Amino acid sequence: MFKGNRIYIVGAGQFGRVIAKEIGENYTTATVVAFLDDDRDLIGTLVDGIPVLGPVEACAGLLDHGQNAEALITLPSAARKKLRNVYEALRQAGFPKIRILPSVSQIITANPHVVLAREIDPQDLLGRDPVLIDLKESLSYVRGKRVLITGAGGSIGAELSRQMLYGGAERLYLLDHSETSIWAIESELRYLQNAGIGEKATIIPIVGELQDRDYVKFLLGRLRADVVFHGAAHKHVPMMEQNPIEVIKNNVLSTRNIVDAVTRVDTQRFVLVSTDKAVAPVSVYGISKKIAETIVLLQRKRNCDFMVVRFGNVLGSQGSIMPLFKKQILAGGPVTITDPNAQRWFMTIPEAVSLILKAASFSGNNGLYILDMGDPVRIVDLARQMIRFYGYEEDSIPITFIGMRPGEKKIERLWSDEEKPIPTEYPRIMKVEFPEAQCNLAHQFIEEIEPVVSLDSKRPKFFRNRHRLREVIKRHFPNVQGPADEPEY
Repeated sequence: MFKGNRIYIVGAGQFGRVIAKEIGENYTTATVVAFLDDDRDLIGTLVDGIPVLGPVEACAGLLDHGQNAEALITLPSAARKKLRNVYEALRQAGFPKIRILPSVSQIITANPHVVLAREIDPQDLLGRDPVLIDLKESLSYVRGKRVLITGAGGSIGAELSRQMLYGGAERLYLLDHSETSIWAIESELRYLQNAGIGEKATIIPIVGELQDRDYVKFLLGRLRADVVFHGAAHKHVPMMEQNPIEVIKNNVLSTRNIVDAVTRVDTQRFVLVSTDKAVAPVSVYGISKKIAETIVLLQRKRNCDFMVVRFGNVLGSQGSIMPLFKKQILAGGPVTITDPNAQRWFMTIPEAVSLILKAASFSGNNGLYILDMGDPVRIVDLARQMIRFYGYEEDSIPITFIGMRPGEKKIERLWSDEEKPIPTEYPRIMKVEFPEAQCNLAHQFIEEIEPVVSLDSKRPKFFRNRHRLREVIKRHFPNVQGPADEPEY
């Protein structure tokens, strides 16, 4: 990183100065040429011997930005509009590389490091201004504790793992059934620790299968995790409509297995990561998360908080539309969108995870929590913003509307008509009064789908029988329609 580069640091504040010092001490072939800043009291002065130029939009095009020039944005608390203006000025000026020190909560109250810098991405500029959370304060409940994260190789699980470095946990167990994703996040965390990021938690990677009930009981008995974040789930809606039995087995039975195991040990806090797709579900994935929520909210174990945190779409997650749009845009289009009026909430993954961790800090408050996602965004507007980000005129990349896919809604909701959200002491987090009438749903549903997902010698015809699964779904969720030509097996 930075080898032989001429670095222009955008932001002459504390974070910019720390980064400039780190580059000067650790990257002998790189040179910080100047700070770029809009503060008129700083422009024309020297900060730590480095000249301050500006305003950014006015001077960017006048700089020597040859092949080895690089702009590094160090404005972690800047509003999205400001970041967009800065990025556009740098892009128009022709900087060959633009990096950013991400505006995520963990670096608001911690020392910044060059290793956190990365190439700028659309999610850094789109969406609302993120809430800033004192992560060390929020994570006080994990200090000295053993923390288990399931689905640690996924988008949310990996970010939970990164932010957990700041909490002072004694042990950090990373569990996933994908060896590749667990290897990737373990390697990243060790790299960050070696660079001085966070605290020295012992990191333990675990490759395992939550659908194996006996294994999960054994594992939790061995780990004796004080805090469990359950993020493991199949999540891709259209894909899961084609694999309905597997999403039920994975998302429902895995949740049941780990909740049962937790009730047998001394876990103090259990947090299920959930989704707006669980609200009045129209997909099998949504049903699976609705049942998973109910399993967790039914628990009444003394000395353990069982919590659900529900939120909407996040920007840039695995299998989401942003990577797809990027691929389509760079290929010249078309960008494919289901419907011109389809809307979604979009929050960055770091902000969503920071809010999950904050909600989980509400000790003694079992229940369902919802993240305030702000205003929904039309997907077509997001696509147009991304087209501009990659330097194209909107009209130069065609947009094609392909129609709604099975299991999708045009507009999502964060709570149902029966659920009543109430404010908490923290902005952007609400608590929901969970209807007691839904409490029997999980037991009945699991009992009926058990022979569908697991072979029962007394009812072998039900095993992997999609028609039987649809019968159960129709009984409990009459609004969810399966395909007319769905095969029996």
